Amino acid sequence: MPQEYSSGIRDVVFGTNVKLVHPCNLYECTLGDDCFVGPFVEIQKGVIIGNSCRIQSHSFICELVTIGNDCFIGHGVMFINDTFPEGKPAGDPAKWKPTSIGNHVSIGSNVTILPVKICDHVVIGAGAVVTKDIVSPGTYVGNPAKKLK
Repeated sequence: MPQEYSSGIRDVVFGTNVKLVHPCNLYECTLGDDCFVGPFVEIQKGVIIGNSCRIQSHSFICELVTIGNDCFIGHGVMFINDTFPEGKPAGDPAKWKPTSIGNHVSIGSNVTILPVKICDHVVIGAGAVVTKDIVSPGTYVGNPAKKLK
């Protein structure tokens, strides 16, 4: 018989007026006031999400991610904390790297975010791959993501 695991909500710190759509898998994370989490979202342990954030369906927010206030995470956004520095999954969480998202950041659908820092007031276009820190407000698109002129 296989080992079976259930998705669910475990040991989460919720702010006020948080809305969740099931099924979702949230554990050992923190969600601020007035957040929305759509269906088929996973938010892993240690993640901190600020106030008034919206996380759309099918998104994955891994350990070591912090998201500021008033952020939008589109459908199917993937956060990455393991850069495979040895050509394979690190396996050792000590080798994982953090991601920090500022305030008033909107991330379009199907974006991939590698371990980076993103400043306040940034828009990331759908399908972009963010491989480097974003230190200047603006709109970023492409693979790798670059600022629109």
